Amino acid sequence: MLYFLVKYLNTYYDIPGGRLFNYLSFRSGMAIITSLLIALFIGKYIIKYLKKKQIGETIRDLGLDGQMCKQGTPTMGGIIIITAILVSTLLFANISNIYIIILLITTIWLGIIGFIDDYIKVFKHNKKGLHGKAKIFGQIVLGIFIGTVIYLNPNIVIREKIKKESVSISDGKEISYSYSRQIIALSEDKKCLKTTIPFFKNNEFDYEYLLFWLKKEERYKYVWIVFIIAVTFILAGVSNGANLTDGLDGLAAGTSSIIGAILGIFAYVSGNIILADYLNIMYIPYSGEMVVFASAFVGASIGFLWYNTYPAQVFMGDTGSLTLGGIIAVFAILVRKEILLPILCAIFFIETLSVMLQVAYFKYTKKRYGQGKRIFLMSPLHHHFQKKGMPEPKIVARFLIVAMIFAVLSIVTLKIR
Repeated sequence: MLYFLVKYLNTYYDIPGGRLFNYLSFRSGMAIITSLLIALFIGKYIIKYLKKKQIGETIRDLGLDGQMCKQGTPTMGGIIIITAILVSTLLFANISNIYIIILLITTIWLGIIGFIDDYIKVFKHNKKGLHGKAKIFGQIVLGIFIGTVIYLNPNIVIREKIKKESVSISDGKEISYSYSRQIIALSEDKKCLKTTIPFFKNNEFDYEYLLFWLKKEERYKYVWIVFIIAVTFILAGVSNGANLTDGLDGLAAGTSSIIGAILGIFAYVSGNIILADYLNIMYIPYSGEMVVFASAFVGASIGFLWYNTYPAQVFMGDTGSLTLGGIIAVFAILVRKEILLPILCAIFFIETLSVMLQVAYFKYTKKRYGQGKRIFLMSPLHHHFQKKGMPEPKIVARFLIVAMIFAVLSIVTLKIR
């Protein structure tokens, strides 16, 4: 809103400092500061209200050290994160940008699903919350919507770099030349469903390749189906992965803030024609605006950490965890980095994998030997280390260090091919 207001006023009046709103770096900086301050300011009031209404977490005794001390801690704290993200984005982002619109819809939609889940747990005293099928259905609806918009919207395109060509001149000699960045900027935008494969030189993967048994001219007719399925699967996977990670104080919020910062960098380089050309990556017009949203996301996550670090004053609940995971998934898809998610979201991936392995191995051994066995003392993985007697703050700190290592590795993929 401020973006449009200042832009409008600048057309008639020369407002001191008004032109700063033309710069993505300024608006991103303001977004992170604003969302951080909003989270800090409203956090104490929301926590106070949640305590007054006795909206506390009901914890099942799993035999974990210090677990029952968290009984009654206010939940639904994801409201703090969502509010900070939305207000900051609406103030400083160009909300007519299609990428910003998609991210705002994602935030609101998953926030509502998570809120309903928490509401059922707290007020209906149903520990299971929203039925798993209903939750997945909500994620599928969002995935279909996002996949369809990406496929159909004319403003979601990539601008391919013009390759080196050779030309013949009158004396028969041949010369090679490269087009300048200015000519690259004037090249035609292309509507396609390509993404990036990390660590490979010719690293563009088109979802059409998955329909290899069809003729090339027929693939485009059906590729949207494959793409929508992939978007829905990624969205549900990352969103639920963040939900599983939200088991220790500060773990999900801290991990999400690291991932959000890296996604902001990807959006910046992908939306800058010069940097995209230099790094030999896809140039995605208009995607740079997502840096403002990423900044708001990081600021809100860090602001929430103020109240969520050990011992937590509030839990984010599904209201926060489903939303954070969904935003990360959709953001990665929009910047064409979804294949990188197992590396960038390594903590989410490992936590989810630990649950899958635990359940699969238990069922297998029970069927074969009549008695189920376990790989880990308890899953998700962070509970395994708790069972081994490791203090919760140490587990969180070490998980965040691992998240930082994988975040740096994700950045390195821009150059290593």
